[in-house]
Amino acid sequence: MSVIGKRGFHHMQKLKLANVPAEFIEKGQNRVIDASLTLIRERAKLKGELVRALGGASASTSLLGVPLGHNSSFLQGPAFAPPRIREAIWCGSTNSTTEEGKELNDPRVLTDVGDVPVQEIRDCGVDDDRLMNVISESVKLVMEQDPLRPLVLGGDHSISFPVVRAVSEKLGGPIDVLHLDAHPDIYHEFEGNKYSHASSFARIMEGGHVRRLLQVGIRSITREGREQGKKFGVEQFEMRTFSRDRDLLENLKLGEGVKGVYISLDVDCLDPAFAPGVSHIEPGGLSFRDVLNIIHNLKADVVAADVVEFNPQRDTVDGMTAMVAAKLVRELTAKISK
Repeated sequence: MSVIGKRGFHHMQKLKLANVPAEFIEKGQNRVIDASLTLIRERAKLKGELVRALGGASASTSLLGVPLGHNSSFLQGPAFAPPRIREAIWCGSTNSTTEEGKELNDPRVLTDVGDVPVQEIRDCGVDDDRLMNVISESVKLVMEQDPLRPLVLGGDHSISFPVVRAVSEKLGGPIDVLHLDAHPDIYHEFEGNKYSHASSFARIMEGGHVRRLLQVGIRSITREGREQGKKFGVEQFEMRTFSRDRDLLENLKLGEGVKGVYISLDVDCLDPAFAPGVSHIEPGGLSFRDVLNIIHNLKADVVAADVVEFNPQRDTVDGMTAMVAAKLVRELTAKISK
């Protein structure tokens, strides 16, 4: 648990020991949650109205930060990632055009509705069940503002469960998911935590939110990871066979017969030579160009995405991984916006 997280937890313990009525605590929690959702709702309304006023966009990417790190099984630094990714997106060392020619300065291509105030919610003692619901509701608030589509900045990978759940529920049916990662994140639970970042896709598949899940870049997988994959019908593509699978993965067609496609991109899918700023360093991963080829060539209606597990506290070489994460966000933006 982070220092900030411990502070909030200890404060709530003191309130309980002081015999503060439970209904008083719950009322305060509800007020904080309502304020948090109002914050996202009003920002989304503003950005949605701007895009609609400009016209010409059938889908527009909107950044939503979820600075959550306490469900990490190792380090909690991903909670600090969203502002670092935003800073790198607009860094003056590069221009604002994606490789496919989308201009990020155009709000019809990219807007930003800010962050879900995760720490403030946790500081008042809200448990993870309710926090996950707040994240889901925040995503739905963005999606209500047509043509906005959410691109979520993590945070650890536990955020993918409430985000995918929200996208599927809002669209009214299952979606396909392309998941790029060194790990399958499909443990039934990890270290007693059902919301662990190592369990997010178990929760997603249990909920029936996904028809087809493809996991690409896998190179750290246990027996349970393979068994869970078989149980849920997951298509797991391990790095040890990537040379054989390359042509298939760089020419994917997803989403036929479902409500759309979601891309979940864990930065540690990349070999650490390209992205050292991650909590779990796993050699033998994808090259940056491998990932871009998969994204660029994907034939799909991408309705939402996330970029997770960048850990600024482990970044090196003047923010290199921040720039890598930002580039991934840029290219996903181009895939979502139309």
